[in-house]
Amino acid sequence: MALVHERLSVKEKLGYSLGDTAANFIFQTMIIFQLAFYTDTFGITAAAAGTLFLVVRVWDAIFDAMMGVIADRTNTRWGKFRPWILWTAVPFGIMGFLTFYTPDLSAQGKLVYAYVTYIVLMMVYSANNLPYSALSGVMTGDVAERTSLSQYRFFFAMLAQLAIQGLALPMVNYFGQGNDARGYQWTMAIFSALAVVFFFITFSTTRERIQPPPDQASDVKRDFANLFRNGPWVAMFALTLVLFVTLSLRGGVVLYYFRYYVGREGLFSTFNVLGTLATIVGVVLSKPLAIRFGKRNLFIGGLAFTVLFTAVFAVLPPDAIPLIFGAEILRQFAYGFTIPLLWAMMADVADFSEWKTGRRATAIVFSAIVFALKAGLGFGGAIGGWLLSTYGYVPNVEQTERALDGIRLMMSLFPAALFAACIGCLLFYRIHK
Repeated sequence: MALVHERLSVKEKLGYSLGDTAANFIFQTMIIFQLAFYTDTFGITAAAAGTLFLVVRVWDAIFDAMMGVIADRTNTRWGKFRPWILWTAVPFGIMGFLTFYTPDLSAQGKLVYAYVTYIVLMMVYSANNLPYSALSGVMTGDVAERTSLSQYRFFFAMLAQLAIQGLALPMVNYFGQGNDARGYQWTMAIFSALAVVFFFITFSTTRERIQPPPDQASDVKRDFANLFRNGPWVAMFALTLVLFVTLSLRGGVVLYYFRYYVGREGLFSTFNVLGTLATIVGVVLSKPLAIRFGKRNLFIGGLAFTVLFTAVFAVLPPDAIPLIFGAEILRQFAYGFTIPLLWAMMADVADFSEWKTGRRATAIVFSAIVFALKAGLGFGGAIGGWLLSTYGYVPNVEQTERALDGIRLMMSLFPAALFAACIGCLLFYRIHK
């Protein structure tokens, strides 16, 4: 089947990108605040929170594979993937709010509530975000336009990240007035409502253009079997798994790092905002650099510098504020190159799969990669909670030297080693410039 090499309008790119802004109002809150929310506000132990992350996110990763099959076999007048953005918009907003609500229950009741709300949230997230991601693979077949679309998408995702990192904690403090549980409720009510509106805009401004061959018969077993004979897909699966273990592990410890290791929680928002601004610069530069050097090579280069500037945190003392901020700005700038590439390369893998097998299964290709993403988030969150428990972390008290060492290592050497492993995965990705 011939691909549709149609250029996309700025309006369509902007509309599509607002979908990732919407998702990141909740996704970034989960990465940055959820572990600290569960341990310091909601009231469950770090070890229990770690197990919760593992169980919920691994189940959700399995659900992603099921969702990929469903999405690829959805047929409506709006297309295969767009309707899911519409259908899940309101449930996504409701569950984003409920997950960060603290009910007046016993410790066991709270744990049950956390499991139920988090499981439902992640299932709704899958039903929304997997078709949303696959949509980028059927809006155009032009590889340069896909890179441009990913660039728009992640620029707007970074805006949501800026909002969460820069405004969420001040909003929690403002609305809570010393009651963090109430502060989180109001903060998430606002962000969840904005997410619903943005999802509606995404649905109304995008269009699907690439369709599977009309004579292609449904064969789920064959479509999944083809994945494991697709070398670039295997490389991307491994990369995504390790990458999101890393992002979840490090992202979840930053608030602890400033609250306990640096001892200046007020710097947390500024630290994240400056880092995200540097990321946006990297995202903007990603497209021209990818065109010149190739997506794979740019990804490797960006990760190499990310390893270096992540590892630096191992030797920075808590009072070296300018160095801490400088290292993060450089780290985020280097990592910014890689952000649009991951999803653009997934779309390329879907094309490669069709070229190799004669079958188009865009959502299954994406769902299997998103399976790795969710499993990575699960393992990363679990490892973070378990490491805090292992190093003797106790909420809302002055930490021991051992606990502070654990927080420092989770901010530096542990994620640096995992970023390095991501480079190893990319060496096996064979779709070159």
